[in-house]
Amino acid sequence: MKIVISGSMAYDRIMDFPGHFSDHILPDKIHMLNVCFQVNGMKEKFGGTAGNIAYALTLMGEKPFICATIGHDYHRYFKWLEKNGISTEGIKIIADEFTASAYITTDLADNQITGFNPGAMKYQSTLDFAQLDPDQTIVIVSPGNFEDMVAYPRVCKEKGIGYILDPGQSLPMWDRKDLIQAIDGCRILIVNDYELSLIISKTGLDKNDLLNMAGTIITTLGESGSQISTRQKEVKIPPFKVKKVMDPTGAGDSYRGGLLSGLVHGKDIEQCAWMGSVCSSFSVESYGTQEYSFTREEFHLRLNSKK
Repeated sequence: MKIVISGSMAYDRIMDFPGHFSDHILPDKIHMLNVCFQVNGMKEKFGGTAGNIAYALTLMGEKPFICATIGHDYHRYFKWLEKNGISTEGIKIIADEFTASAYITTDLADNQITGFNPGAMKYQSTLDFAQLDPDQTIVIVSPGNFEDMVAYPRVCKEKGIGYILDPGQSLPMWDRKDLIQAIDGCRILIVNDYELSLIISKTGLDKNDLLNMAGTIITTLGESGSQISTRQKEVKIPPFKVKKVMDPTGAGDSYRGGLLSGLVHGKDIEQCAWMGSVCSSFSVESYGTQEYSFTREEFHLRLNSKK
């Protein structure tokens, strides 16, 4: 089955400030802030929802198809994708823009200041739905170009293609009508607990209403695992014990990769969520969103440890 990932491609530029932001910000001068933080250096990591989910799926043995945009500085990312056997065929290059980039500075108290340049993400991707077999395709609509996020659920429904809606950090941009249209008919709505509350607030619907529109709601709960909600029942999926939590960033995207792999192999939703939980447990053991790895044997050993 073909797995299409609609989302973002981004570079994460990570910097550490060897002090505390609060020592350099005067509360009575916050209205005229002008500060400079000298950092220890910068590390560039590959990121973006589409890139992260595709990476996880590739570790699971799948061949995902990325549908996204990237800027003229794409060469390093494409080299990385090709090294990992991930197709770049569906990634549209925007020649006049940089790739979306997050500039993240963290102080000694783990406070963060982030600047985000959407760059190429401001442009729509070009997914040719006519080339997709509805019976052999699943699409995940994750945070990326907003016009894609609104349009692709509608086209999926028109074409009879199953899709997962993963609105994430795009939620503040949605209006009530478009959000309800996107949720209505999705195979799975996947959110964290804050995002679920935000959807309920924005739409004026309760969780039961949402379950009448979406086949399943999966709520990720960070270190508390995840929860599957259907019209019939709710099931809690605990997290897996990890060797050491290094970086939780991107764990949600890893979860989605494991989940999708289970779906395309016909697993039931509980088995899929367990697979997502295992995949994310490997992710948090590494610093960066595409730095972890595991063999098939290591994955199944950890998966079987839940018994």
